[in-house]
Amino acid sequence: MSGQDFISLLPLTVLAATVVLIMLAVSVYRSHILVLLITLAGLTAAAAMLPLAAGSGPRRVTSLLVVDGYALFYTGVILAATFVVAVFSFVYLRKQQGQQEELYLLLLLAALGAAVMAASSHFASLFLGLELLSSSLFILIAYPRGRLNIEAGVKYLILASVSTSVLLFGMAFIYDQTGTMQFSRMAALADANAGVLFTTGLGLLAVGLGFKLALVPFHMWTADVYQGAPAPVTAFVATVSKVGVFALALRFFSQVGIRPQAHLFLMFALIAIASMLAGNLLALTQDNVKRILAYSSIAHLGYLLVAFLASGPLAITAVTFYLSAYTATTLGAFGVVGMTPCRGREADAVEDYRGLFWRRPWLAAIFAAMLFSLAGIPLTAGFIGKFYLLDAGVGSSLWLLVFSLVAGSGISLYYYLRLVVVMYMRPRGASSGEATASCPWAGSLMLTALLAVIFWLGVYPAPLIDMIQKTAALK
Repeated sequence: MSGQDFISLLPLTVLAATVVLIMLAVSVYRSHILVLLITLAGLTAAAAMLPLAAGSGPRRVTSLLVVDGYALFYTGVILAATFVVAVFSFVYLRKQQGQQEELYLLLLLAALGAAVMAASSHFASLFLGLELLSSSLFILIAYPRGRLNIEAGVKYLILASVSTSVLLFGMAFIYDQTGTMQFSRMAALADANAGVLFTTGLGLLAVGLGFKLALVPFHMWTADVYQGAPAPVTAFVATVSKVGVFALALRFFSQVGIRPQAHLFLMFALIAIASMLAGNLLALTQDNVKRILAYSSIAHLGYLLVAFLASGPLAITAVTFYLSAYTATTLGAFGVVGMTPCRGREADAVEDYRGLFWRRPWLAAIFAAMLFSLAGIPLTAGFIGKFYLLDAGVGSSLWLLVFSLVAGSGISLYYYLRLVVVMYMRPRGASSGEATASCPWAGSLMLTALLAVIFWLGVYPAPLIDMIQKTAALK
């Protein structure tokens, strides 16, 4: 490895160093605010290293990682989302009993795993990044300890282990046929080795990644885990883990190719249609806000598969922009869930939001804006994102997928608007504590920043789109 290689790895190195620093700090002196400040400083420093890493040019660091504009852009999204979740976690944990500092350690480890996946170009780095992410997630889901938290963590642990086994089987089949674990060499050998075992290996790999993305029919864990985990952790699972896994899947399948593998293309198309329709239909029946957002996330990942299956440079732009918009919107939605007071517990039932506007008008307005963005209402980031997905799908003549996207978006309007209507109803009665409690300034500031991002991307998306086209295009 050369000096330029170390410069390219600076964002990941700073993130790993922050983990070590927090471990040392916690072993010497426990302080919730101190650990939060170290976490935020480490994430900011890692983000500051991104331009420096980009200046060294696209580099292949050994055979395991490719540090290019694509990896750095997704690493930036992961760092920003982790920063927001860390602030939400501080607001959430300050009223919780027990040790609080270790949660930030796990957040950074999971973010490091997601960033490694975004830069992976080899099955070994893919597996290491995925396991670092997954191992941290199932502890985060069960943190702090409670009956629902532990139940959700155990469910995720067991099903994640099964999906990892399937993923490893897929890797073994592909290696048996190609004799390599590098994505670039695998792509060159794909056409010559596109036999039954190779196609089966790709299918098993897609199944393993489909579990991590909670796509139908690998979605059964999603609602229970989202409901059982603390709201900031749920936001992390719904954003950072999905961004890391989807960035990896997009890089891998863009190089290996989906369209030449007719069976694989058909499998992805069926998964996309099922995710868009089933996710939205299941959300209609829920009375728990976190479960509604869980099934909604399944549908949104199905939307992403429309551009994922499309061809041409617009597909990468559409996926990357939509993931960025989805991340900001989902963080805002779960941020509101975590900061809405409800008699000492999370406000996760739809009825808990009745009359929220009359108690917390600003919080209700932010939540309504996030729901409008998820629904794809104009002037929000979600509208621009869905427009690009539709453009990519129409450009590749994926008419059935485009129709499913439009139908799923129409269905989703009901449960999103249902929540908005409930918030603006007259309350049946609220406790004085709920009526007078103030929203923590750190959480309010972060929610306001996310609201500004949502409308900025909805009104003037050109700067982000230009950045994506210049930096995040796969070569």
